[in-house]
Amino acid sequence: MDIAKMIDQSLLKSEVTEEQIRNLCEESKKYGFASVCVNPVWIGLCVDLLKGSSVKVCTVSGFPLGANKPELKAKEAELAIKEGADEIDMVANIGALKSGDFKLVEEDIKAVHNAIGNEKILKVIIETAVLTEEEKIRVTELIMACRADFVKTSTGFGYSGATVEDVKLLKKVVGDTIRIKASGGIRYYNIAMELILAGASRIGTSSGVQILEQSKRAESQDGI
Repeated sequence: MDIAKMIDQSLLKSEVTEEQIRNLCEESKKYGFASVCVNPVWIGLCVDLLKGSSVKVCTVSGFPLGANKPELKAKEAELAIKEGADEIDMVANIGALKSGDFKLVEEDIKAVHNAIGNEKILKVIIETAVLTEEEKIRVTELIMACRADFVKTSTGFGYSGATVEDVKLLKKVVGDTIRIKASGGIRYYNIAMELILAGASRIGTSSGVQILEQSKRAESQDGI
């Protein structure tokens, strides 16, 4: 298993500098991560820096609250794709979901999916920490119906992140229909592996380098 190819190396804080973005892209090329996940303002720079590499450019829409109108999320995603982004991680309308307004949740996801088309990857963040089990199941079913590519556990902003229990639940719902991205608070190799074994096929983290270094140590110990 090449865990590097399963990592979205993320840098989404508001205070991120250009130098940090440049370092992110260099590290990601060196280690062969699946993508860099950055705020929209950095898309153009990442596209230039990652040209010719296998590392994709991932960005966010409606981040981190998910409380924008569908039209705004769709436009944000559309502009991101035009600038060169390969993958969009949108935040679902969590307030609408908690209110039982499933029609608005569905319209929200469809708007972004229609804006970016079938050729680009869409991941939908559901913030599992604030949802009931029933809500997690219902929103995941909506995400599948809207033909998104991934259900993603968390933004990593303000709430607890991915848990093995949540990933197992989501896997039970999605089967092999769509994929799962676990994110939020994942800093260690053993945790990442538990989430992968539970059903995640992508890991969102700002600690990708640390996780890979830990994986190398674990492999060398196993070989002793």
